[in-house]
This record gives sequence, structure tokens and C-alpha cells, in this order.
Amino acid sequence: MKYLLLLAVIVAVLWFARSRSGVAQGRKPTPTPPPPQPVLACAHCGVHLPRAEMVAGLRGLYCTEAHRLARGDIA
Repeated sequence: MKYLLLLAVIVAVLWFARSRSGVAQGRKPTPTPPPPQPVLACAHCGVHLPRAEMVAGLRGLYCTEAHRLARGDIA
């Protein structure tokens, strides 16, 4: 029985020491998410997409290359 009690004390001391060392070092900061992208409408159909996914033309931004060509926008 005394060995079980000794084991419980050792486990408690190790757990306490480990939890205190995490506080002393500080927690890792959570990574910041990327900034939001503007969402714009297609000049042909009006579908909204993030700016990074749109196709640029002389007359505006389009959701696909087909819509850019359908409007006669040749870049």
C-alpha cells in the first residue's frame, strides 16, 4: 500500500511541475488568419467571387475566361 501512495505522490509532483513549467514558458500564440479578401461581382453574370480567383479584363473582372470572352473583352 505504501508503494501505491508513493507512486501517487510522484505522479502528482511530476504533473504539478509539468503544468507549472508550461505557465512559466508561456503558451504559443495562435497563428493569425490571413486577412479577408475583397469579394467582387462578375461583370457578365454578377456571381460574387474572391478577387484572387477572378479573371481580369479591360472592361472589368470576370468569374471565368469564357465570360470575359463572351463580353468581347480582349485583354
